[in-house]
Amino acid sequence: MRLIVFFDLPTQTKEERKRYSSFRKYLLKHGFTMLQYSVYVRITRNYDDCEKYISMIENNKPPQGDIRCLRVTEKQYEGIELIIGSNEGKEDFSDEELIEI
Repeated sequence: MRLIVFFDLPTQTKEERKRYSSFRKYLLKHGFTMLQYSVYVRITRNYDDCEKYISMIENNKPPQGDIRCLRVTEKQYEGIELIIGSNEGKEDFSDEELIEI
C-alpha cells in the first residue's frame, strides 16, 4: 500500500517558506520521497500503517495551507502513467522503494 501526500502551503513570506521547508523535511525524515513538487509518496505495510502516518502528519501540519492524503494499493499505484514533454524529465526509480511482503 502507498500513502500519497499532496500539499499546498503558502510561501509568500519568509516565515511561510520556512514552514513549507520544515514540513517537506519532516516528510523526508519519515520515509516519504518526492513524486512531484508538493506530492510525496511512502510505501506502507497496510491500512493501519497508513493511518499511523496520517495521524503523524495531522499532528505536525503547518498552521496554514491544505494537505491531502490518498491511500492506494500497489496495483493501483502501478497504474500511474507518466506523460512528459521531453526526455529531460525522466524519473529515477531506485530499488530502495521495493518492499518484500
